[in-house]
Amino acid sequence: MKIVLKDNESRKINRNMIGLFFEDINYAADGGLYAEMIENRSFSFVKTVGDWNDYYTVPAGDYGWSFTGADGYFKVVSGSSLTEENPDYARVKTYTEKAGIRNKAYEGLCLKKGAKYNILFWARNKAFDGNFVIRANKDGKIFAETLISSSDFRDEKYNFWKMYYTFFTAEEDVKGAEFHLLLDKPGCVEFAYVSLIPDDAVMGIFRKDLFELLKGLKPGFLRFPGGCIVEGNTLQNRYRYKDSLKPTWERKTNWNRWAVHGNSKRNNFESDYAWYNQTLGLGFYEYFLLCEAIGAKALPVLNVGFACQYMSTEMVSIESEEFKNFVKDALDLIEFANGDADSEWGSVRAQMGHKEPFNLELLGIGNEQWQTERADFFERYEAFERAIHAKYPGIKLIGSAGPDITSEKYTAAWDFYRKNKDKENFVYAIDEHYYVKPEWLFEHNEFYDDYDRKIKVFSGEYAAHPKSGFNMPDSNTLWGALSEAAFLTGVERNADVVVLASYAPLFARVNYAQWAPDMIWFDPENAYGTPSYYVQKLFSSNMGDKTLSVDNLKELRADGIYVTASFDETASDTILKVVNSKEESVLLELPENVSAYKLSVLTGDCKDACNLITDRERVGVTDKEVKGNRLDLPALSFAVLRF
Repeated sequence: MKIVLKDNESRKINRNMIGLFFEDINYAADGGLYAEMIENRSFSFVKTVGDWNDYYTVPAGDYGWSFTGADGYFKVVSGSSLTEENPDYARVKTYTEKAGIRNKAYEGLCLKKGAKYNILFWARNKAFDGNFVIRANKDGKIFAETLISSSDFRDEKYNFWKMYYTFFTAEEDVKGAEFHLLLDKPGCVEFAYVSLIPDDAVMGIFRKDLFELLKGLKPGFLRFPGGCIVEGNTLQNRYRYKDSLKPTWERKTNWNRWAVHGNSKRNNFESDYAWYNQTLGLGFYEYFLLCEAIGAKALPVLNVGFACQYMSTEMVSIESEEFKNFVKDALDLIEFANGDADSEWGSVRAQMGHKEPFNLELLGIGNEQWQTERADFFERYEAFERAIHAKYPGIKLIGSAGPDITSEKYTAAWDFYRKNKDKENFVYAIDEHYYVKPEWLFEHNEFYDDYDRKIKVFSGEYAAHPKSGFNMPDSNTLWGALSEAAFLTGVERNADVVVLASYAPLFARVNYAQWAPDMIWFDPENAYGTPSYYVQKLFSSNMGDKTLSVDNLKELRADGIYVTASFDETASDTILKVVNSKEESVLLELPENVSAYKLSVLTGDCKDACNLITDRERVGVTDKEVKGNRLDLPALSFAVLRF
C-alpha cells in the first residue's frame, strides 16, 4: 500500500498547537509537581463532606500531625496567629527532651542518600530557649538530622513569631520515613508553618523529575489552574489567584474540589480523599514561571461568577457588584502578567521577583460553562469580552462549549459563537471537551473536516478511556494512546480549525488518584510517562509549519491506517505521522523521492500494554535511521518519519 503526498490545499499549523492542561486533581499539585514534602504545613487543613449543592468542612488542623516523645502534648489552637489567612497553629508542650511533633508526609518521606533537603518553619517560643532537632525517622532509625538554636532565627514578626531556615542531608536512602520536629529539652513552642523541600527542586518550587517530564514534551502552552478547580464546588471554594500572590505562609489554605469526588450514601458522603486540600504553593506566579521554564505560552482560566455547574447552583448575579469584581480580576490578572513594574499589579509581580512582563496572550473565560434558563453564561462571556478588549484588545479569549461535544449544551454554544463570528476578536478559540472510548476516537478521525473555518477550536480536554475510575494506572493502555494518535492526525490535518489541543488530566499520584486515565503517573520516588505521554511527545516534537495532503487518505483509513503529513520549513523536512491500529504489521510504500528517513516508533506487545510504577518502560519509543522508501510498520504502533 502506498502513501501518496501532495502539496495542495496546505493549511498553516500553529507550532504551539500541542500543549498541556494542568489541574490539581489526583494530588497533582500538593503531593505532586509542587515539591513540598510536608502534608498540612500550616495546620489549616479541613475535612470536606457532602454531595451535590450541599458541602461543608470540618476543621482538621491536626491532620497528618501527631505528638512524638515520652511525655507532653500537641494541639491546634488559634488566637494570635502568624497570618490572618491561616488562623490556626500548633501548640507543643514537652516535659522530656527530644519530644515534639511528627508529620506523616503522605506515604512518608522518600529521601536519597547524599541529597539535601531545605527546611523552613515559623515558631514562637513561649517557654523554650534550647535547640530544635529536625530529623527523618523510620522505625526508630534516624536517616537525616539537623539542629538549629531557638535563638538562630532569620526574621521576627511583631507578635514574636520567628522564621527559621536550615537543611538536613540524607545519610541513607529511605522510603516511608516520618518528619520529626523536636525540642531538645522540656519547653513550650508554637509552630505556624513547617516546610521541607528538596534542594534539587527546580527554582525551589517544582519536583525535578516531574518538571523534566513536562519540559521533555516541548509543550506549546499550559492551561491552568483547571478544570473544575477554577469554579469550585462552592464559590468560596474556587481558585482565587490573588490569594496566591503572597509569601507561601500567607496563602490561604483551601479545600480541594476533588476531595468530594465519588461521594455517596455508600461512603456516608465522605471519600478517602476528604482531607485533600490546596496550599496554593502553586500560585499564578509559579504557573507563569513554569510556562517560561518549559517554553510554553500561559493560558490561565478564570471564573465568571459560577460555581461548578455539575456540582452546585451557586452563582452571583450579573447585575451585582460581586460580578464586577470577577471582571476586575481578569483585568488585574492581565496587568499582573503584562503590566509595567510600576503599575499596581505589575509591581506585585516585580516584588515577587520578575520585573519583566510575562507577555500573556491567551485567557480562558470560564472553564466548562453552558447556558441554561438560569445560568446566563453567554451574557457573562460578552461582559468579559467587552471589558477586556476595551483595555487590552490584543488578548486572545477562549470561550467554553460546555462539558461535551454531543449535547444541546454544545449546540447552543456553537450557535452563540457563530452569531458573533463577524465581530473582530470576539473569540479566539472555543474550548471543547471529550472523554470517550478509544473506538470513538478512531471512528471520528474526520470530526473537524466539516467545521466552520472561520471559528477556531481548542481541544482543551480529551482522552481515550478504555476503562476509568479511581486509582487505575493500568487504564492508560497502548490501545487508548493509539486512538488518541489517530484522532490527532485528524486534528493536525484540520490545523486551520484546531489551533490548540491538550490531553487531560496531566498528573496522577499512585494510590491518590480520583480520576484515570492520566498522562503521567508518579509515587514519592519515581515518575513515568504513559503511552499517551509518548503520543503527545511525538506530536509536539514533530510539528510542521503547514499540512500536506495525503491523496489516498480514505483508502488508508478504511484499512485501519491513520496518516497526517506536514512540512517543517526550518528543517526542510517532510514529517509523516502514521498509526497502525491493526494487530498485524503493515508494509507501506513511501513517495518515490524518499531514499532514507528518521523513524520513531511507539508500540507494545498487546492492546492492553501499559506502563506501571513497577514496570515503567514496557511501552516506549524506539528511534532509528532507515534507508529506502518502505515503512515496515509494526502491529499496534504509531510512527513518526522525517525525510
